[in-house]
Amino acid sequence: MTNLYTKNGRPLQVAGGKVYSRRGQYLGQISGGKIYDPQGRYAATIVNGRAVYRSTDSATLSGPSLGGGRAGSAQANAAASAIWGNEPNFPD
Repeated sequence: MTNLYTKNGRPLQVAGGKVYSRRGQYLGQISGGKIYDPQGRYAATIVNGRAVYRSTDSATLSGPSLGGGRAGSAQANAAASAIWGNEPNFPD
């Protein structure tokens, strides 16, 4: 399992190309350096280990995906980043 953080430092869990919230909720899949929600809509771009929402990438689509829940993580928040883009709309 790999850890990834949002722009503001919230931890995300990554396992097998699937992304989960800190509490284990399925958020979507990684494809081509981007995260797509379960319906296949763009959710974020991965930049230097951070998930960042970029409006310039928001026109991309992927196919729908399924993922079960995972156990929560006790991973602590990281410092916020000055990367260009916005905090993605992921639940904690």
